Amino acid sequence: MALRRSAEFPVPAPVAQARRRTLADRESVLGPLLLAPALLYVILLVGVPFVLAILLSFSSAVAGGLEFSWVGFRNFQVLLSDSQFHRALQNTLRFMVVSQLLVMVLATVAAHVLDAAFVGKRLVRSLLLLPWAAPVALSSMAWVWIFDSTFSVINWTAKKLGLLQGWWYWFGDPGLATVAITTVHVWRTFPFATVVILAGMAAIPQEIREAALMDGAGFWRRLFHVNLPMLLPVVAVAVLFGLVFTATDFSVVWLLTRGGPYNSTHVLSTLAFQRGILGASLGQGAAVAIFLLPILLVVAVLLLRVARRAEVGT
Repeated sequence: MALRRSAEFPVPAPVAQARRRTLADRESVLGPLLLAPALLYVILLVGVPFVLAILLSFSSAVAGGLEFSWVGFRNFQVLLSDSQFHRALQNTLRFMVVSQLLVMVLATVAAHVLDAAFVGKRLVRSLLLLPWAAPVALSSMAWVWIFDSTFSVINWTAKKLGLLQGWWYWFGDPGLATVAITTVHVWRTFPFATVVILAGMAAIPQEIREAALMDGAGFWRRLFHVNLPMLLPVVAVAVLFGLVFTATDFSVVWLLTRGGPYNSTHVLSTLAFQRGILGASLGQGAAVAIFLLPILLVVAVLLLRVARRAEVGT
């Protein structure tokens, strides 16, 4: 009887046996395989130079030489008594704080303007990204002309409006040179912060916004009691990115002033380049570059904790 049923209803072969397993089915192999290029990239282009910089900071290595003598903390001790290093460290910290304050204020204003409905909003959003997308070498050439001591369009305009009696030598005065560097850096970085805040505003539930409007909350009340508290995690991440980018930025300062006048506008990145590459003292240049690492680590931990607490609170 059993033989007869098998002949009438043949049993199909199991699916697992009929279909061969491919690489896409093996998650334990596919995951590491896809991550390998990114990990290799980070290790070769970030990890290896970082470890090499730490080793160089404890050595007396010089450019063009193959000798590697271990000197312990001597490079750091020399820097602690170096007035030029003190000036560069102060400039870096001031540059980070002032530029990020300006960036976040401008980005918050721009994000709220671009969040409103008006004709040509898409075009304005596209134009806003130009400073971020433009090559820094190209935009710096334009800014060098704008702040030129002889042909400055700012000086000419202020002169025509009767606001300037003498003449501003932007790159010849330490204070004006600092203002010029901060202006260019803020102009270049605030579009990215604006995009981040716009993305955060899009995540605020529309019901909360409408409830605030129905309760009669004005613009400032909605801004400080609804939008900014809900944007705090996004703002903290944007500030963290901005601080790290500002602290490690080399191009704007070097292209505008090269640390001048009289080495008064150096930040740590340009001073490290001057000491390590131009001055051929790789050990001291690496020590200057490494010095900001603990400060950035503390700032990163604090900001991520703020973002975490704000996210949990919401």
